[in-house]
Amino acid sequence: MKKIIKILILIFLISLVIIYLIGTFLTKAQPTNIGSIPTDLKNTRAVSFSSKSGSKLSGWLLEAKQGRGGILLLHGVRSNRLQMLSRARFLQSAGYDVLLFDFQAHGESTGEQITFGHLESLDAEAAYDYLEDRLCNPTIGVIGVSLGGASALLGEVKEKAKVMILESVYPSIEEAIDNRLGIYMGMIGSYFSPLLTLQLEPRLGVGLNDLKPIENMKDVNGAVLIISGEIDRHTTVKESKEMFFMVKASKELWLVKGKGHIDFSETLGEVYEEKVLDFLEEWME
Repeated sequence: MKKIIKILILIFLISLVIIYLIGTFLTKAQPTNIGSIPTDLKNTRAVSFSSKSGSKLSGWLLEAKQGRGGILLLHGVRSNRLQMLSRARFLQSAGYDVLLFDFQAHGESTGEQITFGHLESLDAEAAYDYLEDRLCNPTIGVIGVSLGGASALLGEVKEKAKVMILESVYPSIEEAIDNRLGIYMGMIGSYFSPLLTLQLEPRLGVGLNDLKPIENMKDVNGAVLIISGEIDRHTTVKESKEMFFMVKASKELWLVKGKGHIDFSETLGEVYEEKVLDFLEEWME
């Protein structure tokens, strides 16, 4: 019996170490050398600006000079501005000025660790203000993928933007962690989830209640388009519908048939472009 107890204790301790290492991986900064501006991007310049997160943010500003307003692009977790390049291209071609940048602790921006929207919300605010100051028409729409959308919702951007397009945005960090552990660990993942969420405050100085984008959906002032894959297990249809129902402003839900947690722009191409441009055309004017 004592031997069994010792084995169980050992298994538990090993599990704690594994969960701690997973937490370290999930919050680890993702610096990347982005490189020079792609040669096909015209009227584009490198920019940098400060954020209240304490980071210096790096990005690209694409100018259309047609007075249609601006679009702020917010990339997903452990990614960078390159994820948003295809969007930037067709949006500039459609006449919008576009700002894409790296969140703190991502790409070429400074930062110590990923905070799942806590510090990144301050980055989104800084980027919004930077873009607004440089537009002759200060009407701005926001496209946020996963962490990007959550960051817009957790800060002031949700109240300022004329349009918000939210792609695969998690309703809360707790549900995001539950879903991902379920995908990779099966049913046993639900037992480890609390061990991960308990690390948030000591690691990041932020609690579960501070990372619930869904609670801020009601405060969005502009029109909202929520996009989700019909078979997405990272952010489920149920969760996307819950986010949708919380919106009080004009809204639309696009459930993409047969698709999971994907980059909708890269995968759907012209179908995505047409949907986004139609939505912007309707609500940005």
